[in-house]
Amino acid sequence: MVKIYPENPNPREVDKVVRTLREGGLVIYPTDTVYALGCDALNVRAVERICQMKGVNPQKSNLSIICYDLSNLSEYAKVSNAAFKLMKKHLPGPFTFILPTSSELPKIYKNRKEVGIRVPDNNIVRTIVRELGNPLLTMSVYDRDEQEAEYSTDPELIEEKYGGRVDLVIDGGYGGLEPSTVVDCTTDDFEILRQGKGDLYI
Repeated sequence: MVKIYPENPNPREVDKVVRTLREGGLVIYPTDTVYALGCDALNVRAVERICQMKGVNPQKSNLSIICYDLSNLSEYAKVSNAAFKLMKKHLPGPFTFILPTSSELPKIYKNRKEVGIRVPDNNIVRTIVRELGNPLLTMSVYDRDEQEAEYSTDPELIEEKYGGRVDLVIDGGYGGLEPSTVVDCTTDDFEILRQGKGDLYI
């Protein structure tokens, strides 16, 4: 487990996380909503490993990635001017915007016509993504069937539960249980698919 403070992430600890991700490792980290499990989104083996761990079929399930900001967005998704304006107004923040995929993503995403884009308002994960230079594939640690919510919010209990199956757990303080708001931006008729922590202003 690595302790990282959101106000001032220690470069040495961030570097340890980045090295783990570059080597294809799986990391659990805080976001502005819930704790999440992630890997380098462009490392196909790591993506396969994470999907296997979560019991997710990457050909059928919607996959989401965390970006540092919107500057390289066109590498991973096709975004209209209207969608870009909407995202710029709400990010960083607790939202997942669903967009059509672009050709830059690895083949494992290719059968998916859509990808979720996250830019969380959390300095720890954004610093990691910036230093990594690639987006993170991200999936919530929170399990709706989990009887004790602490196993999704308390970093020590998360480490106790998942430590043997991931390469690193980041302690960034207590996490939340309310997920991101999911917005379909595949057309300019924006639609909220799941109301979560973020309130959308169109």
